[in-house]
Amino acid sequence: MSRSATATPVALGVGAAGESTSAQPGVLPVRGELADVLPWGGLRRGSTVLVRESTSLLLTLLAEATAEGCWAAVAGLPRCGALAAAELGVAVHRLALVPRPGRDQSEVERTVAALLDGFDVVSLATPVTPATARKLSARARHRKAVLLPFGGPWPGADVELRASYGPWGGLGEGHGLLTTRTVTVRATGRGAAARERTTTLPLPGRPTPAPRPVLRPVPAVAKC
Repeated sequence: MSRSATATPVALGVGAAGESTSAQPGVLPVRGELADVLPWGGLRRGSTVLVRESTSLLLTLLAEATAEGCWAAVAGLPRCGALAAAELGVAVHRLALVPRPGRDQSEVERTVAALLDGFDVVSLATPVTPATARKLSARARHRKAVLLPFGGPWPGADVELRASYGPWGGLGEGHGLLTTRTVTVRATGRGAAARERTTTLPLPGRPTPAPRPVLRPVPAVAKC
């Protein structure tokens, strides 16, 4: 694996995918609302699930699996931090962050392939060629890991999840803080996932801060 990868399965003491987990064989658990839109009721081992638009949705997909003992890795998202993951329920002591998985396609491919050998769930946000995408999906099938490409497109993905944001919640009658936002998730895909499914769920988040008011000098008023 490249030196640009900041974590390795060996360094974390993780064996082959599935050896360190207590989750049900075959399908990794996800939050209830997301289980309703996934054709397998969770993340099926060996599958590729493309996640678009929402980092919060991506981390929410990892929450239940890591809480149940699965190991996850997120590669190519340098702004993704442990605090944000923890707020969404991810067991961060079972999460590896690899901000820069490689300097070129071959290096990214080798890094992610090694992660698929040692982790139950691997997300990749770095763009790759269609040929590399197919190789990594095949690697995930062979190693019985779950591949979660982020962004897209990703040829041959079993399921594609798209998120759209709704209103914020958390305000009382004239007071309070904006703490959650309603997200609508749409799932499409191949085979059992060909029929579009939709669900909504509240996710924690921080609203974009309002711009600070610009202070302007007030002209002096002449005294009477």
